[in-house]
Amino acid sequence: MNEAVLVCRDLQKIYQGPQEVPVLLGIDLEIRAGERIAITGRSGSGKSTLLHLLGGLDAPSAGSVTVQGRPFSAMGEAERGRVRNETLGFVYQFHHLLPEFSAIENVAMPLFIRRTEKQQALEKAKKVLEEVGLGHRLDHQPGELSGGERQRCAFARALVTEPACVLADEPTGNLDSHTADEVFEAMVRLSASHGTAFAIVTHDAGIAARAERVYELKDGKLTSVR
Repeated sequence: MNEAVLVCRDLQKIYQGPQEVPVLLGIDLEIRAGERIAITGRSGSGKSTLLHLLGGLDAPSAGSVTVQGRPFSAMGEAERGRVRNETLGFVYQFHHLLPEFSAIENVAMPLFIRRTEKQQALEKAKKVLEEVGLGHRLDHQPGELSGGERQRCAFARALVTEPACVLADEPTGNLDSHTADEVFEAMVRLSASHGTAFAIVTHDAGIAARAERVYELKDGKLTSVR
């Protein structure tokens, strides 16, 4: 059994205001090295909230999240930022590529932030872009790439730091079914070659069906579907 790289226990999120809005009501989840899990559920069920908590982008109302055995609650903001940069990758429905930079520069950006030497960072970015079939598009800016190419570029950027786990929020939501399949296949190759776990929030039943484990988030609870 592969070790758990990301674990949450009794994770709860309640938004405060004139009236409390409970979103997550005690989530338990383990994500193991190299596996792909899918989290499904209706819009507004709290899937993105769960991903933000797993990624240390928001604090839970109760419960815990640990990354490779280290709880976010025990970290200061600087350490949480470092863990996000080194241990986790993020992919969203919108690619969030920087329009003024080329594909290779966008992918190398997390390494630049880490202060990796420029040539080393670019060489690593080139290698990952070649893995997702974009070796011929290194110098193209996002506006010169198709939707599927931009999303594959976003996956390459998430993988360039060799994270233990990538959190993907509707990564194929803006793509047609054929392009979504291409992006998913690129993700499978990256998962296999890098040993990276993926947690994918998706409405796409076809994508969910190809994950190794599938969960549904409903009424604040996470239920195993397969």
